[in-house]
Amino acid sequence: MALTSSTMLPLGTIAPAFTLPDTSGNMVSLDDFKSARALLVIFMCNHCPYVKHVRKALADLAREYREKGVAIVGINANDAKNYPDDSPGEMVKEAKSAGYVFPYLYDESQRTAKAYHAACTPEFFLFDAGKRLVYRGQMDASRPGNNVPVTGGDLRAAMDAVMAGHETPPDQKPGIGCNIKWKPGNAPDYFK
Repeated sequence: MALTSSTMLPLGTIAPAFTLPDTSGNMVSLDDFKSARALLVIFMCNHCPYVKHVRKALADLAREYREKGVAIVGINANDAKNYPDDSPGEMVKEAKSAGYVFPYLYDESQRTAKAYHAACTPEFFLFDAGKRLVYRGQMDASRPGNNVPVTGGDLRAAMDAVMAGHETPPDQKPGIGCNIKWKPGNAPDYFK
């Protein structure tokens, strides 16, 4: 596990398009969320201890904010050949076990992760109704072993602000977690 921080994609960036399969084999695209007042894109995976640490809180947060009108999608871009715990078959099991109520997509080519400048798992990108990036970074300050409760505080504050039509909090801290497991020779330029 390589501890990695998010790249902090510039605020105002327009959400890059994607079309990826979910755990049922259905194709899901950015256009499926065009009427959403807010869209949360989460880069995540099954095996990362940082994702496991927030797993329950993430499932709860997703249920709560889906009811408030936030569209949510999870994307796994890890190399499943070298990390079989993150394979599509294991994603099906994880989504069910964790109780995720959002589409959990597989980015086999890793092009979507590169387009978002994703670096770690979990990493959160919140877009407003115009699909402009208004928040990126951590869910909260909790990390495995630091004894800080998982509250989702940073992410909740951003989603609440967007849904109320307000500016998101300016103090945005990078997410920290496991690096995305890039296929051999596929690491993006932003890591070089």
